Amino acid sequence: MAFTAQDVMELRARTNVGMMDCKKALAATDGDMDKAIEYLREKGMASAAKKAGRIASQGIVDSYIHMGGKIGVLLEVNCETDFVANSEVFRSFVHDIALQIAAAKPLYITKEDVPADVIEKEKEICRAQALNEPKPKPAAIIEKMVDGRIQKFYKDFCLLEQGFVKDPEKSITMLLNEVIASIGEKISIRRFVRYEMGEGLEKKVDNFAEEINAQVARMQNA
Repeated sequence: MAFTAQDVMELRARTNVGMMDCKKALAATDGDMDKAIEYLREKGMASAAKKAGRIASQGIVDSYIHMGGKIGVLLEVNCETDFVANSEVFRSFVHDIALQIAAAKPLYITKEDVPADVIEKEKEICRAQALNEPKPKPAAIIEKMVDGRIQKFYKDFCLLEQGFVKDPEKSITMLLNEVIASIGEKISIRRFVRYEMGEGLEKKVDNFAEEINAQVARMQNA
């Protein structure tokens, strides 16, 4: 299947990957846009794996303050050089991650960061719920339910497993790998802290995630 310069531009816009890589992806997939996107994602994962052992000691600390000061996020993301740390692509990525943390309220960065006792507690809750159902379930089914609950917990509370608020079909891991492939350096989301005004106090419950998503939509449509 043939492809045009417009196809290359579209793929570039949808993936934020360099023009030459977009051209190579379309050539490798006979011009199929969806397959080209998957090709670039797989390439990004492979590229990220190769860079995993490198040292990322540069980077920036970014902040995101929700309108009205209701939510605040401080975030450190590392890369390998000052040149990349000062680039628009890197800084845009870091700001997107700060916004993600504000909207999606992750508690951990990776699955490996979750304490073992937290996972065990989630498993106990799931098993108790299954055992208390009117119709008993076989042990094998219960264990599948437990595994499903844990996977959902990871997607809800681990930053790298969450769907990107600007593109829910893409996980934060996918986004990270795409940026790594684009800039050619290791990137590490090192740490973050999220503050919510009045957190821990009795107050009216607001859906801040919906507010932030609405703000993102307005920015994209502006």
